[in-house]
Amino acid sequence: MLRRGLLAVGESRVARKVLTDAPVSRSVARRFVPGASVDAVVGALHELEEAGLAATGNYLGEAVRSPEHTRAAVEAYLELLDRIEAGAHDANISVKLTQLGMGLGDDLLRENVARILDRAEAADIFVRFDMESSEHVQPTLDLFGELWESERRGVGVVLQAQLRRTAGDLQEMIRLGARVRLCKGAYAEPAEIAHQKMRRIRKRFREGMARLLSEGTYPAIATHDERLLRATLAFAAREGVPPGDFEFQMLYGVRRDLQRNLRDQGHRVRVYIPFGDNWYPYLVRRLAERPANVFFMVESMIKESKLGMLWPGSRALEDRAP
Repeated sequence: MLRRGLLAVGESRVARKVLTDAPVSRSVARRFVPGASVDAVVGALHELEEAGLAATGNYLGEAVRSPEHTRAAVEAYLELLDRIEAGAHDANISVKLTQLGMGLGDDLLRENVARILDRAEAADIFVRFDMESSEHVQPTLDLFGELWESERRGVGVVLQAQLRRTAGDLQEMIRLGARVRLCKGAYAEPAEIAHQKMRRIRKRFREGMARLLSEGTYPAIATHDERLLRATLAFAAREGVPPGDFEFQMLYGVRRDLQRNLRDQGHRVRVYIPFGDNWYPYLVRRLAERPANVFFMVESMIKESKLGMLWPGSRALEDRAP
């Protein structure tokens, strides 16, 4: 119920205007989005590297409606790739195809993707195609398949456990030898397309994780769900899958305690760093993914307001990150 409500808020223009105009909302968003510029990402990269963590950068924005905006996104990614290479950072990038022209014409999309992939390949930097809502899944996989056939190997995809089609897509990616990031999925989808019960989504995630760790090519297990993390660790230990054969991925500012814990156990952890001004829909989906984050956000907003002096307790939020 809470998850659906949050996703509805994310689609509301009125709610978006009210919340994005509030200074306290921007302040809270900095927990999850380090800033608007590439400089902000580079600062976050240094922070993560000092903590022994890898990263992937994502320029926020999707469903772009003009060619000019798609090209601005490309320029942001090209700058980020330059900075990653110049600093020899342990980082790659994640892109959304609707931000690069999907829906605005195949020629525009392919031109933008080619510019990014050409630069990334020259720097030997991996590129991940983020997966968006269900209507974009097949077009994303179609383009990925075309690139794969043309020997573009420095690119991978994301698959969402909540979608009913994912088992088949997963098998095809394993067949190709493509790198997959497995996540639960954060988009509101109808029941005929996606599982609705979290118990079933977790079950599908565990099944996909087991197949990827057994047969996949350097998979990324992307979750903050402790039950799923424990299941992944147990499967890897039971089947003798070494830590170097896969990685965990988590979001910037979310469950930093788990990130450190997995790092301390010798596992590779990559943190997804979003940047840009278009932080509102991203933040709402993060809250919907893990409703416990709502309480962190509410507490932060209260403590930064005039009511802060009345808020009980003085423990730092970082000490009990949701």
